[in-house]
Amino acid sequence: MISIQELKKNCKCRLKDAEVLLQDRRYDGALYLCGYALELKLKVRICRTLKWPEFPETKKEFENYQSLKTHSLDVLLSLTGRESKIKTQHLTDWSIVANWEPEMRYQPVGKINRNDVIDMISATKRILKALI
Repeated sequence: MISIQELKKNCKCRLKDAEVLLQDRRYDGALYLCGYALELKLKVRICRTLKWPEFPETKKEFENYQSLKTHSLDVLLSLTGRESKIKTQHLTDWSIVANWEPEMRYQPVGKINRNDVIDMISATKRILKALI
């Protein structure tokens, strides 16, 4: 199991990594890490909603929780108890971040531009705050 504190720390670090990559003009990696940061925060919110101190991490720990074993931001959001709030109060931001998927790591480098990353980082930050 991975603790809520570790998930939060990883989320913060991945978002900072995205900002550093943006400054370095490494847009593809920056956008990817933004989505990953949001995935981690959604898992924190799920733990809080379910009153769990930790999130499943290993195959064995996921045995009875297959719906949690996903990288889909939409699926994870639906399990947080905050979907209605996010999709009504932050729909524009959610529309930006919801296009993220883990398979983006296989895209050819150069498909993402600076403005895409700036929008993604800004939207991610606002959603992270709304998930508290």
